[in-house]
Amino acid sequence: MKVLIVLTSHSELGNTGEKTGFWIEEFAAPYYVFQDAGADITLVSPKGGQPPIDPKSDAPENQTEATKRFKEDKALQTLLANTKKVTDVSAQDFDAVFYPGGHGPLWDLYESPESVQLIEDFWKSQKPVAAVCHAPAVLLNVKDENGQPLVKGKNVTGFANSEEEAVGLTQVVPYLLEDELKNRGGNYSKTSDWGVHVVQDGLLITGQNPASSEEAAHQLLQLLRK
Repeated sequence: MKVLIVLTSHSELGNTGEKTGFWIEEFAAPYYVFQDAGADITLVSPKGGQPPIDPKSDAPENQTEATKRFKEDKALQTLLANTKKVTDVSAQDFDAVFYPGGHGPLWDLYESPESVQLIEDFWKSQKPVAAVCHAPAVLLNVKDENGQPLVKGKNVTGFANSEEEAVGLTQVVPYLLEDELKNRGGNYSKTSDWGVHVVQDGLLITGQNPASSEEAAHQLLQLLRK
């Protein structure tokens, strides 16, 4: 069982002067779900090397069992510091792909031709694609086998407008993910802010927020075990 995890390389939070990147829990929780299940995991990012970590995800109030495990895991930290580039991998070498969120993907992975092509290759090969929180942004420019938006007519979720408002970044982000998923024809649903909500539609799995990342990984595992 080979799982590819694609992380953002984008570190600037709009024009605020603040930093962003990937959200630790959304990477660590799924990573350990896959690792503990015996998966062979490869990490990539657009630029390769160390992907930027959203500093807010390292705050005391955002710590979970998975983030604490990550802090002690020198082997994983070394692996993370040396991600391959998205262009170095091929969908044919993996069984599934997982995209952790954080605000970073709203910028780079959203418009990355290499990432779009990678997802389209997974989809054409009928392999599962999963993304959580802000990472469903990576699906917005992906087309299905008929040239239609991949999310069109599919049940999806992602970081809610109300959650973006709650963190005060509605005017900072380049677009609101909930709106764009709907604009592409996605059947968007959500639960209460910060609640666990994972939507599976065939081979597509999306999670609403950080709390949904572990469950999204479990659902991906279930698909791989069928």
